[in-house]
This record gives sequence, C-alpha cells and structure tokens, in this order.
Amino acid sequence: MSQLHIVVIGGGAAGFFGAITAAETFPNARVTILEKNRSVLSKVRISGGGRCNVTHACFDNKLFVKHYPRGDRWLRPLLNTFDAAATVRWFESKGVLLKTEADGRMFPTTDSSETIIDCLLDAADDLRIRIETSCGVSRLLPPTTGEHRWSIELLSGESLWADRILLATGGYPQANSYGWMPEQAEPLVLPVPSLFTFNTPGNPLLPLAGVSVQYARVQIVDTKQEQTGPLLITHWGFSGPAVLRLSAWGARELADRNYSFTLRINWLPDQNEQQLRNGFNQFRQQHPKKQVTSQNPFGLPNRLWLAFTELAGMDPNVRWAELPGKVQNKLIEQLTNSRFPVSGKSTFKDEFVTCGGVALGSLNPQTLESKAHKGLFFAGEVLDVDGITGGFNFQNAWTTGHIAGKHIGL
Repeated sequence: MSQLHIVVIGGGAAGFFGAITAAETFPNARVTILEKNRSVLSKVRISGGGRCNVTHACFDNKLFVKHYPRGDRWLRPLLNTFDAAATVRWFESKGVLLKTEADGRMFPTTDSSETIIDCLLDAADDLRIRIETSCGVSRLLPPTTGEHRWSIELLSGESLWADRILLATGGYPQANSYGWMPEQAEPLVLPVPSLFTFNTPGNPLLPLAGVSVQYARVQIVDTKQEQTGPLLITHWGFSGPAVLRLSAWGARELADRNYSFTLRINWLPDQNEQQLRNGFNQFRQQHPKKQVTSQNPFGLPNRLWLAFTELAGMDPNVRWAELPGKVQNKLIEQLTNSRFPVSGKSTFKDEFVTCGGVALGSLNPQTLESKAHKGLFFAGEVLDVDGITGGFNFQNAWTTGHIAGKHIGL
C-alpha cells in the first residue's frame, strides 16, 4: 500500500495547525501544505499589531462561545476537545509562553508574532511537512468510481494527487471566490465582511483623529445592535473594539443596508442624564469663575470636550456661573446622544474576517469531514464561523485545525 498523502490547502493558522496535528497523529503519512501566496502565516504576522493575539483567557467554554456571532453552538462541543487552555498548553510544550493582558487577550511573552510563526514553522520542519508557496489551486476533482485519490489542479497548470485534503484557505469576501471548491451538502452561506470600521464623511470630530475614550456605548439607530468598550476617532470615522464588535454582531444587517446607517454614541454610558446634570451643577458651584472650555468635569480627553462645547454653540469665554441652560442641554445631548451618518466601511487589516462561508451542516460535526465528499476536510475561517476581536478567531483556527488533523488519516 502506498504512503498516505495528506494535502493541506492554505498556509495560515488553521492550515498549519491541521498539518502539524495530522503529521503527529499519523506519522507514516506524507503531509504537504500548499499556499497560494509567496509567504505563509501572513495573518498571524500582522495580528494584534504584530504581536499575535493567540487566544483569549476565558476557560469556561460556555462563556467562550458567547464571543462568536456565528457558529457558537456548533463550535461549543469542539472546544471540549481542544479549547483555549489546550492552546496555552500546546504552545508551552513547544517552549512558547503566553501572557494575559487586562482585557483577556493572550500574547506571546515576547510581544512578537514572529515567535508564533517560528514555533509553527519549526514544528512543521521537525515533522518533515513539505511547504509549497506560490502554489494556488484552481480545481479539486473528487475520486472517480473505483479510485480513492483526489486530483488537485494548480494555477500553474500542473496537478498532484492526494488521499486526503484539508481545506483551510481562510474566508473570501465574494461568493464566486469559492467556486473552485467541490459543491457541498448545503449551499454556501453568502459571505460578507465582519470586523470593520465605520466611515463618517463630514463628521465634525474627524480633526480629532487619534483621540480615544476607554468606555463608550455605540448603537446602530433603529436596531437592537449596540456594544460598549474603547472607541477611537480616526481620519475617516470611528474604530476601536466597541465599533469592531458592533460590526461583527451586525455584519449581515449592515451589509443589507449597504453600510448606510446612523451611529449613536453615548460617550458617558455609566452616567444617566440626572447624574450629568448634577455634575454640571457641582462644577458650577465649585468653579464659578473658570471657563467651561478649560475645565473638563467628566474625564473625557480635553480636545474632545472642547469639540463638544463648540458643537453646542458655546461662547469659548463663558464661565461656569454664566453657562446658559440651553447650552448645557445641548452639551448633555452631545455627551449622551451624538449621532453620525455612516456611509461605508473600512477593513480593519489586523483582524478582518469573513461572516459566512462553507455551511456547517455540510460537515460531520465530530471529524469536520465533508458529508458530500469522503476524504475532504475543512478548518478555520473558510467555515461559517466568526468571532469578535480578542483571539477568538485564532482559537477557531487552532480548534478546527486540531480536530480535522486528528481524523484526516483515519
């Protein structure tokens, strides 16, 4: 009997983890990774600002899956096999220690994604996994009757054979980009972007690009979609974890609206209107002779506070004792109910993922093998699973890559 040949299509996190697990589990098999680009693990390299957010320090799987807008119920039993704790142990076994930041994100202690890349490349090298770059696939031909091997046609015009295939190509933004894959048991779930920032042309706060607040509430007007967290003003609109999470949970609804909607921001979500009024009155009593523009009573960045006073139509020289009631009301409205017309989105390059992809019902939920095609397995973002920022999408890659790799040689 000839040596089993396992071909992994896609040299990203899921592809490498699947290949490594397969080679460890089936040591007599030959494992090859095909990557269409010139280099592998490119998303690992840029993730987390070049530090690689490996996973998230949430070790209760019931809570962990709540960070996936899509695929949470499907992923839950898989995490019981390989979860965030298993990820930490795996990297530690390879000599890579992870640290936890205040928000739960986990990074290598070196603060360098190259540490994770080197770890995966070294593991692949130790297992004699062959890596072929600039090697795109144009078509997969399932085994014909009486045949057990797949034919993989390459963009170069060449072809090769495989006994098993792991498809870990990542997500594609357009449905037609999945066309080279064999048809599955269920239709493709229409792909749309997730984790993106909001463009707000004409936004009067755009000159404040770079200013951020640590806690704000953002909401899509006329929907139930809202999130809280850090918010960043950019040259084109708004970004930061709160906006990225909002874009993830609202990915389909925002796509249906063609990314045209109204964003509502409460810059002080911990305080209700009465508390704000009390704060204004207290400042009025304590600092009656000081200029309102020079005294920021709510801990906001000074440039942002100054912008709000201008938007409220305030005289820049007015003192707290002289603050008109109408201007104060406008200020409170700015602080709690700012509204910005959104027109379009921008990809957040470090974390961008696809909402949609290969339907989860198309796979055996225990092995990740295609129901329609024996010997074809899937892992990672190519599936209709996506998480918010914070290491959750990488955990999906490690988990599904591990499970597919454990079963692909059986």
